[in-house]
Amino acid sequence: MVAEPVRVRRLTDQEGPKLQQIVRRGSTSTVRFRRAMMLLASAGGNRVPVIAKLVQADEDTVRDVIHRFNEIGLACLDPQWAGDRPRLLSDDDEDFVIQTATTRPTKLGQPFTRWSIRKLAAYLRRVDGRVFRIGREALRCLLARRGITFQRTKTWKESPDPDRDAKLDRIEHVLERFPDRVFAFDEFGPLGIRPAAGSCWAEQGRPERHPATYHRTHGVRYFHGCYAIGDDTLWGVNRRKKGADNTLAALKSIRAARPDGAPIYVILDNLSAHKGARTRAWATKNRVELCFTPTYASWANPIAAHFGPLRQFTVANSHHRSHPTQTRALHAYLRWRNKNARHPEVLAAQRKERARVRSEKGTRWGGRPITEAA
Repeated sequence: MVAEPVRVRRLTDQEGPKLQQIVRRGSTSTVRFRRAMMLLASAGGNRVPVIAKLVQADEDTVRDVIHRFNEIGLACLDPQWAGDRPRLLSDDDEDFVIQTATTRPTKLGQPFTRWSIRKLAAYLRRVDGRVFRIGREALRCLLARRGITFQRTKTWKESPDPDRDAKLDRIEHVLERFPDRVFAFDEFGPLGIRPAAGSCWAEQGRPERHPATYHRTHGVRYFHGCYAIGDDTLWGVNRRKKGADNTLAALKSIRAARPDGAPIYVILDNLSAHKGARTRAWATKNRVELCFTPTYASWANPIAAHFGPLRQFTVANSHHRSHPTQTRALHAYLRWRNKNARHPEVLAAQRKERARVRSEKGTRWGGRPITEAA
């Protein structure tokens, strides 16, 4: 009996956007970034071997992260480092400290809306029936070890889509049954002409510098990306704006990638430019099924996991003088990755260099030669 492929469970409305945010914006923690990319890629239908090459990790490591996420959720993003420091508090005492720290002070009769380390330590010393001999630094370390950090309060969106489960079921079905005929489409941007911060090798204390000219006098562009699930390739073109015409042009390029006339499936989000009557009519005529992700659930699109590395390798640490220059750099990178992605020797030789790039530890994806956008 053949075992089912390992993949993450269905993401919630909070987990999907959080993973997508970590992958797109990078993270101060390399471990969190790599694990988030593994989970987001798996949620998008990528198999374990593809994910392992995407993040340059062992396949067993990817499986362990996926299994751990299925058990404890987003808590699996943070590593649990072992240590030999003697314990000063019992498990019950630590649980009480964590419960207190994560409770609003007003609920405990305190006249402020948030704890500071000093206020929390002072409150714990006055708790009736318990004795806490813990200093501010030890308290800070305890909170960090248990994953409690000082964060900004945020809002979140729950998908109001009444067909949320049906859409996710359809996406999962086509990814599992017809991976060689499934594609993903989305826009990446806006891409402006301005210096962008990044990372590179330099003499200590003398980093590479770009001029602080941040005036966007050239307008912006949007990369219209198409991703082939079966071939693990990415291609696309830069456009001045999003729109139904540009969406239809991208879908035609996807249809041209499978000219046999057999049905194909394209996963895309709910942007209005993707759902026009002309686009739907063309899709029906050319046997292209449009599989829309649920509202506020663009993380379900397999291409989402590949836009984070695109930003790191083509936008970060760049100073393009014009949009044609930026477009040539983007397409050159995609073609290079597509040409070299399937050579293990090249991947191994480049792994160390890619590991030095902040928020990106090696990716595997590429593009096909395409005509440069005007």
